[in-house]
Amino acid sequence: MRSSAILFTTTIASVLLIFAATAALGEPPGAASSGQEVADWFATQGGNARMYAWLMALFVPFFATFVALVRARLPAPHRDVFLIGAVALVAETAISTWLWAGLSWHAEQLQPATARTLLDVASFWGPVLNGATISMLAPVVVLSWGERAVLPRWLGVVGAVALAEQTIETVTIFGQDGFTAPGGPMNVYLGAALVSIWLLCLGIRLARSADTGAPNRHPADSRA
Repeated sequence: MRSSAILFTTTIASVLLIFAATAALGEPPGAASSGQEVADWFATQGGNARMYAWLMALFVPFFATFVALVRARLPAPHRDVFLIGAVALVAETAISTWLWAGLSWHAEQLQPATARTLLDVASFWGPVLNGATISMLAPVVVLSWGERAVLPRWLGVVGAVALAEQTIETVTIFGQDGFTAPGGPMNVYLGAALVSIWLLCLGIRLARSADTGAPNRHPADSRA
């Protein structure tokens, strides 16, 4: 199979798995939920957390392949910054997933204070993840602007919108409740949706380019 076809497939699969994993959680406890409410949710809905963990485990190999193929189509040093951001994203997501899955195991023995504390730790996945997504977005956005741009301008616009939102979204580190709470709607819905749209556009655009199979030749040089 040509690498362009693999890139297209892994792009679609990665985005679908992100949305499926988010949907699998249903309506998890929020920032305003008490420790008892958190413990009760894991006792009754722990299967949702495990389904989320399973889908995120499936996401990793697809996303890793996507990242490797995108990196091969970008120039240095942009590709390396993109790669570091992607590796950080996978590592941070794995830690968050461990916490969600771990809370669902022996949930009947879970103490309210423990449940609330561990969920708080898991919730900061969203705010901290912004650093990883910014590291992925910024070098690719740069490649869409200027006289020597190697990616199409429209892709740069999509990336710039996502980059601006992700930068603003770092304020969720200081959030307490509502839209800007850590792990709240700004992280889970708005930010995730914009980054996913950008990943989808990036993967499909590069997959449509010439398939050289060589990292030093960049199919993105065609800006059509």
